[in-house]
Amino acid sequence: MSTRVRWPQVSPEAYKAQLGVESYLERCGLEKNLLDLVKLRASQINQCAYCIDMHWKDLRAAGESEQRLYGLSAWRESPYYTDRERAALAWAEAVTLLTSDFVPDDVYELVGAQFNERELVDLTLAVAAINAWNRMSVAFRTEPGRYQPRQK
Repeated sequence: MSTRVRWPQVSPEAYKAQLGVESYLERCGLEKNLLDLVKLRASQINQCAYCIDMHWKDLRAAGESEQRLYGLSAWRESPYYTDRERAALAWAEAVTLLTSDFVPDDVYELVGAQFNERELVDLTLAVAAINAWNRMSVAFRTEPGRYQPRQK
């Protein structure tokens, strides 16, 4: 499968706008690993190979265990996620799959017990952002495999 459009080069302003959201999310105060888990889970749902590759590599580079990464698609049945992570993953799935249940009240109550309102807004922005990245990457067939995590 070959790339259809190299959208960052074709529309650098659109790319810059997306990076602006990511810049905000990096300093919003939410845990980086939590955000990357959420981004990886949404990318799995959206079947975005590029973003799966990216966030899996970022999480491994940050010391995340392979067990937790391999089990992510079955996080509900896996014992190695915290209550906060579970709430974030449930929220990410509900916000990503809007046409399923339109973000049900029980998921809102679950996430509300783990995140304050500001954190919930930032978490929702992160989910919206990864969904936008996924849609750009899937639509334009961004090639996975070349991404390398930033060195610290």
